[in-house]
Order: sequence, then C-alpha cells, then structure tokens
Amino acid sequence: MCRSNRTFDLLSLGEVLLRLSPTDNERLSGGDVLRRQLGGAELNVAAGVSLLGLKTGIISKLPDNAIGSYAKNRIRFCGVSDDYLVYDDSEDARLGIYYYENGAFPRKPGVVYDRKHSSVNTISIHDFDDSLFSSTRCFHTSGITLGLGRQCRETGVEMIRRFKEAGALISFDVNFRGNLWTGDEARECIEQILPYVDIFFCSEDTARLTFLKEGSAKEIMKSFTEEYPIRIVASTQRIVHSPKIHTFGSIIYDAQSDTYYEEEPYRNIEVVDRIGSGDSYVSGVLYGLLSDPGNCRRALEIGNAAGAVKNTIPGDLPSSDLREIETLIREHKHIGPQLEMAR
Repeated sequence: MCRSNRTFDLLSLGEVLLRLSPTDNERLSGGDVLRRQLGGAELNVAAGVSLLGLKTGIISKLPDNAIGSYAKNRIRFCGVSDDYLVYDDSEDARLGIYYYENGAFPRKPGVVYDRKHSSVNTISIHDFDDSLFSSTRCFHTSGITLGLGRQCRETGVEMIRRFKEAGALISFDVNFRGNLWTGDEARECIEQILPYVDIFFCSEDTARLTFLKEGSAKEIMKSFTEEYPIRIVASTQRIVHSPKIHTFGSIIYDAQSDTYYEEEPYRNIEVVDRIGSGDSYVSGVLYGLLSDPGNCRRALEIGNAAGAVKNTIPGDLPSSDLREIETLIREHKHIGPQLEMAR
C-alpha cells in the first residue's frame, strides 16, 4: 500500500443523495419543515478521508439543474474533487432522495427512499476518459452502487477491473441493502468482484445472512482471505442499546501477518444521528492504511474514533478532522478523570 505520484489518494464511485429530514424528533407524517442535506455512502467515505488530510474525489452523475449545482457545491465544500462528476441534461434528470425520521425509544428511526430512475442510474464507463483509471492510489465503492440496477452494476464492476489493472488498491464495502436487491443477488454479484478486492468491509451479520458464513466473527473474516486474495478484512461491531445509546467498535484482520486487531469499543455513545457512521469508520480505516501503510493498529483506532464520533453529528457527512480524531483516541485510551469541555 505504498505511496505514488498519482493525483488522488482515493476515488469513490457512488450515488449522491439529497436527504430531507423533519427537524428534531418530528414525524415524516406530521411535520411541516424538512431540512435539506447531502449524503450517499461513497461520498461520505470520500469526505471523511479528505477531512483527515488526503486528496479524494467522487465519481458520480448529477442532474444538470439547480439541484445538481447544489450537490456539486456541497461536494466541493467537503474538500472532495468534482473532476469526475458527469451531468445528465435529459428532461427527466433527477437526484435521488431519501427521507430520514429520527427515533426515540421505543420508536426506531425510519427511512423512505425516492431514488428510482435517478441520473446516476445512467452512468457509463464511456462517460470517462481512460486516464481516470491511473489517477488514484485507491478506488472505493460499495454494494449499494452495485445494487442500484443493471447499468450501475455493469459500470461498477468494469471500473473495479480497470482500476485494478492500473495498479490501484480496491476497497469494497458490502453495505447490503435489502430494498435494493436480495441476498442471493448480492452474493452472486459480489463474489465476481472479490478476486479484485484488497480491502474488504463486511459486518458479521451481513457475512452470515448474505454470504451464508458460519463460525465465529474472526473465523468468518479469515475465511474471506482464504477464498480470495483479500489483504485486509474489517468488520464493525455495533450494539444498539436504544436509538440514542450505542456501543461501537470493530475488528480488523491482516491476512499477510495473520493478525487480528481489536480495542475496547466506544461505549454509551449519545447518538444524534447514526446515518453515515459506518461510512466514517470506513474513511478512518482507509485513511490509516493509505497514510501509514501496513499499520492496521492505527487504522483500527482512527476508524473506531471516526465511526463513534459521527454518531454525534447530524447529517450523513462527517465533520471531524485528524486533530479531533487523535484527541478522541488519546481520551479513549486514558484512564482516570478527564476534562468536561475542550477549551
């Protein structure tokens, strides 16, 4: 995972979504005001890695209208390059939308999607110059992108192949969504691209339900590296005590050294918004592996801290820089009294 003179440290392929949410704990069925924000799994990852200090970009397709301009401006504000955004000028061009409703025990949070036929579903390998594939050290995408439909699936799989051929590391997050495809469909597709993947993110539950894995969490993680040439497997471990209180941690397995990395999880997190916390974890791990190759311990610590703190931030996108993450890591390791306020 060495450094190179490529333009980007990370490029990610995925759908950019408009998020609309009632304020506070209002219901979607009753509130009158919706807050507008931007998100999307792969954009969240690119934004997180950028905030931590590396150069990133997003590969996506936006409508060529005012909503697309809003999305582009927000992407730039996150420090993510828009060099590989392409635009849909058709009459039906649209940005995918999802509506998010906060939860409070015993009522769970809820999501309503309105993303069918959005502009990203027409994205094609032919929208981009071949120079794209030699421009980055690492390429990241997820099962969400592959699950959007046939066109996105074909484009995503072909991009994985071409980036791999050009020498990029391939990072893949299963990120299974049952509203996009079945477990059988996901398994059949993802097993085709796993021979290209270097860094693999998959939760224990997803491994059991989608890939029909058995055994302990560690045995499952190792099995992926025995079946495919995957170097790193990372798996988050979240305990939901209530919508507002979570425990968050993870395990990383390094196949080259046959070593598992763990630490004490972040307990009793006061959850403001859990959406994007898994993506923040991915961004922390990728930043760690790209900035300090081979140091899985540091990647784990940064990933856990980034994922934990994102739970306390409204919206999809992360907002923590490296200084804040390193402070959280030090405090997490510290035993004894701590200051109540950062000042």
